[in-house]
This record gives sequence, structure tokens and C-alpha cells, in this order.
Amino acid sequence: MLSYRHSFHAGNHADVLKHLTEVAILDYLLQKDKPLCYHDTHAGAGLYSLQSSQAQKTAEYTEGIGKLWHYQPQSPLLGKYLSVVKQLNPDGELNFYPGSPKIAAMLLRAGDQLQATELHPSDFPLLQSQFLQRRLTRIENIDAFAGIKAMLPPLVKRGLVLIDPPYELKTEYQDLIKGLQEAYKRFPQATYAIWYPVIERHSIEQFIAAIVATGIKNQLRIEFNLHADSPGHGMTGSGMLVINPPYTLAQSLAPALSEVQQQLGNPASHYQIMQLVGE
Repeated sequence: MLSYRHSFHAGNHADVLKHLTEVAILDYLLQKDKPLCYHDTHAGAGLYSLQSSQAQKTAEYTEGIGKLWHYQPQSPLLGKYLSVVKQLNPDGELNFYPGSPKIAAMLLRAGDQLQATELHPSDFPLLQSQFLQRRLTRIENIDAFAGIKAMLPPLVKRGLVLIDPPYELKTEYQDLIKGLQEAYKRFPQATYAIWYPVIERHSIEQFIAAIVATGIKNQLRIEFNLHADSPGHGMTGSGMLVINPPYTLAQSLAPALSEVQQQLGNPASHYQIMQLVGE
């Protein structure tokens, strides 16, 4: 099934969490001179117009980046994330929102590798067009987990692997766990950031427990819920499960998420940062 298009959801509260986490991890990895590899399993189109018919139809960005656009952050991490988005909107109007691979490309150095896979036939050429001028970049129109086998491990020994399926099918949860185990076997020194939606609490707790049960060490859970848990009412929040997180990740995310919680303005919103498995 290839019906999912991220253009309907770009810039929503789930993107804010995902991209804050991505920026925090890359910021840490980039402190060392040694090159790194960024690998994105479900890369989407790379860049999204918030004036498109898809974005305007759902207007989900108005509950995410839209509420942060004019905010002056105190947290360095939130400030860095917002500065990346503002680079794409130099006139001060919020018209474009970057996907994960675009954010990575804006932060990476010339000597860092960028890898991305996208299966959707409409999104792939849009994604590919974003990186035509970038060296050390590989963009493939293949399944995410075929990409893991074809592209990992990279030549460099450090990196971030972002895994964020659309979860259109129930089998994608099990597919992710199998793909994660394969990726970790190939590239155990990487940081892995796995995005998940919070739709039905019991199911998501089973999913998290299954990842913990893999025996992979050093797992940090980060979750932001805009609404209280409410089965049958769509996505109420989302989370990031990070394997091999930077030791600074929890410390940098906590104040950023506190500010996000205040700015998004829902009294039922809440977040958690919890170490699930030690090193």
C-alpha cells in the first residue's frame, strides 16, 4: 500500500518532536571532526509547501510549527530547530517545511554521507531533486528494509539511522522490529531514532515492549502527547525510541519539550523522557 503522503501532515506536532530529536542527535554527532552517515528509511518528498492543497486540507501544521513560528525560544535546541525552518522561509512567512532528510542535509558537512530510501512513485522524484548537487548522497527508490540491506553499513563508522514508517498496515510494526535488528547487526555503533504514533495505548506499549525484548541495549524513550489518550480519535501524540542516544539527549530535549508543551496550548498535553534499557 502506497497511499500515505506526508504532505498532508508536514509540520504537525509529531514532526516537531521527530525533528527536535533529529536536530539534537545530529548536533551532538557533528561536534566531532570525524565524518558520519545519515540514513533515512522513509524519506518522503524532502520539502513540503504548507500552502499546498494537501497541507491546507488537514491544516495539521497549525497545531505544530504554526504555533511555534513567532515564538522566541529559551532552549538552545528549540532555537536551532526553528532556525533551520526559518532558513527555508527567508521572507518571514511560514510557507515551507523541511522533511527529515532535508533537515539533515542542511546540518551535515560536505564530508558527511546522506542516504535515503523512498518507495512512493510520486514522492521519490521530488526527494531526488532536493539533493542533485550534493556529493556523498545516495537516494534510492526501494523499500526501506531492502535499503537497510543494500546501504548499511556505510564506509564511515558513525551515524544516525532514522526509521519512521507510515504504519498504514499492522504488519509494519513487526517489519520495523525485524528491520531494526538487521540494521543493528550491520551498524551497531550508529544511533537509531524510531518514530511511532500514539493512537491506541495498549498496542503501542506492546510495540515498545517488543523492541525492548530484542535485547538491544541503551534505549531511551521520548514521547509527546498533544491530547489525552483517546482510542478511536486518531493520533493523540507520538514518540521517538532512540538506541545509542547521545548522553546529552535527555538533558537537551527536556527544556525544549517543556516550551513546546506551553506553546501548543493544550492543557491535556504532556511529555515523558525515560530510559528503558541501560547501556
